[in-house]
This record gives sequence, structure tokens and C-alpha cells, in this order.
Amino acid sequence: MTAILRLRPEVLDYLETTLCRLKKEHSECLMSCLLDRLSEPPLTTTLRMNLQKASADEISQKLHTVLVEQYAKRQGFQPEIYIHPQVTDCLVVNNRGPESIVMIEKEVIVDAVCGAAVLRGSDVYACGILAAPSGMQPGDVVSLYADLNGLCRRGLVKPFDGPKCFLGNGRACVSRHDIFSSERRGLGIEMIEPLYLAPSLSGVLTDLIFPQNLPSIVCVHVLDPHAGETVLDMCAAPGGKTTHIASLMKNKGHVIALDKSKNKIAKIKENLSCWGLSCVNVYCFDGTKSVSTSDGLPLTGPPPYSVHSFDRILLDAPCSGLGRRPMLSNDMSLQEVKSYPPLQKKLFQKAFELLKENGVLVYSTCTITLEENEDQCYPTTCHCKKLSHIHLCRKNYFRRLLNC
Repeated sequence: MTAILRLRPEVLDYLETTLCRLKKEHSECLMSCLLDRLSEPPLTTTLRMNLQKASADEISQKLHTVLVEQYAKRQGFQPEIYIHPQVTDCLVVNNRGPESIVMIEKEVIVDAVCGAAVLRGSDVYACGILAAPSGMQPGDVVSLYADLNGLCRRGLVKPFDGPKCFLGNGRACVSRHDIFSSERRGLGIEMIEPLYLAPSLSGVLTDLIFPQNLPSIVCVHVLDPHAGETVLDMCAAPGGKTTHIASLMKNKGHVIALDKSKNKIAKIKENLSCWGLSCVNVYCFDGTKSVSTSDGLPLTGPPPYSVHSFDRILLDAPCSGLGRRPMLSNDMSLQEVKSYPPLQKKLFQKAFELLKENGVLVYSTCTITLEENEDQCYPTTCHCKKLSHIHLCRKNYFRRLLNC
């Protein structure tokens, strides 16, 4: 796939400044390479295993059985699954692509978010379909494209001539009439020849595996929570890292999970229940207000909490998300990008106040800007005697992402 990611010019300039600070030579070439990589899906899918319920070999075998059946409906080759050699609670599935696929005259257009999900292995749900050919019926084979600039009008019949990205071929599960005559939900297009072949994991072994990018899995291992400790997940939604923390603690100890979005709290609780984890209390609360001036407040109740209350804190901060892959479209303004660092700074400061002496704080984002990463850590740590060690993984990340 050629580089297709489009960003606003001022955001492109901003990212190029980041690259110049990190690697001063050849920044223009690196910028092109970065946009190319960000628009492509990873060539592996990683899944965290629930080792409290089954062994790694048992989970791997169950997943293999599911994927053999799933892949038979696509290109038909055998899935490659293995346990990560260093992260032993992580299963890795090798993806494949881009494949050489003959495009079909009938075209279906989906939005960019749906398109990114298809590149990661998903089928197409009806709610993500923007346009379909006249007379499309269940069983019809169609070529699927993502609308890159949000220009496709929902219900369009004629071919869409705006910027679009080919995703592969699929088979219609419903008619065009059913898609656009009501708020249709459920499967709309089953992918049979995806451009990138990756597992579709929606609803698959949900009590045994949790699809999660490798950096998200690693950051909880860096936190290294132990049974019996008190741990805070400061911005917890959707709960993947929360379940990981409780799992590594063997469901023994006390985990507090905060998120200020009411709509996301239910998902955190659902994930915890699915994995049978009971040592976590979840609260809808703003992390920037999580510190109390009172001493000795119990951790058995809701926030705020007294200073020096937690052995370990994970701050997976809200961010601009400019490191997510694949990213087919992003219309974020520079003002929006720059709105995150002030919030991150507030959260970082509160996390330090809540951390016990000799405690561990892990700060993570899914973005690549300096202002949201190194520039958050260094000013705080320079003025905080409590922090004795800081480790940054930026250089290795860019080397892997840019393959140079």
C-alpha cells in the first residue's frame, strides 16, 4: 500500500519538527517513511492471554482452531500463531499483505474508521457502509474502499470519485435496501479477499484472549504490579490495561480504576467481569481531581485519595493518538493536538502526588509528539526528588516504526 495518510499542513510541520529534534539528518525522508508506516496495519496481531483460566498452550490451540475455520473463508492458508518469546502472556498471529487482488466493478464505500478496522482483520458492519451499488443483494461479491476525506454522502448510488483506499473484496450479507432503509446493525460485508489478512477477533474467546497492541501489553509489565499491592489506573477506559494489572496481581490486592467518561465505565466493568476479576473498584471520576488535602483517607471508597496512597500508578494519558496504526485519515487541527499537553501535565502531577515513596509510575501514550511524551516527563522529573529513575523507549520505537 502506498502512503495515503493525509494530515493538515500545520500538523505535518509539527511532526516534522519532532523528527528533526529526534533525528536531525534526513528528516524529510523520514517524514515520508513515517506517514507510510502509519497508514499501514501492523504485520502481527497480538493478544493477551488469561492465564488464570487456561494455559498458554491450551489458549493457543483453541485460537488456532477458530482461525483455521475463519481463514478457510478467506484465502485459505494456515494461521501462524506463537507465544511471544519475551512477553509470555502474549500470543502473536502473523498477518499477511498487501495481497495482489483483482478489483471488482461493484464498489462499496465505508468510512475511514471502518476501513482501518478492515485492514486489521475485521469484517464490515452495516452501520459503517456509506455507499453501495444499486440492486446489491446478499451473496454479491463487491470491492471495498475507504473514503479518506469524509466526502462520500451516505446512500450514494453512483461510483464515488473522491479520494479512496482499496481494502479488498467481500461478499454482501444484506441488500442495499436493507442497509439504507433503516438503522441496520449487524454484519454487512464479509471479507473474502482482504488486502491484508489478519484475524477477525470480535466475540472470539473473550474470556481467554484480549486483543491488544504489544506496547499496551508491555507497559503493564513495566509497571510490574504484585499481589497484595495498591495500584491506580488513572485513565482506565476501555479497561484492557486494568484487566492486565489485576491478572498479574493474581486478583489479589486492590486496584482502583478511574475514568471521567460515564459511557466508558460500563465497558471496563464488562471486561473485568468477563475475565473473572474482582479486586478492582471502578469509578467515574476526573483524574485531575483525584488528590485530597486530607490525610489517611481509605482506599476502600471513592476518590479523591490522600497523597502517597499507591504503590504503583499507570497513567495511560489521553492524547492526540498520532501513533495509532493504521491511520487512514486524520483531520485534527494543530490546536487540537496542542490541547492535550496541558491536561497530561495536570494528570502527571496528580499521579506523582498519589505515589508512595519508592513507588512506580508508568506514563504512556499512543502518540509520537515530543510535547506529549519526553516534554511531559523531563520538566516534572527535574523538580521531583521522589523520582529516582526514568526510562524512555522513544528511540527504539522510531527505529522499529521507520525500519531504519
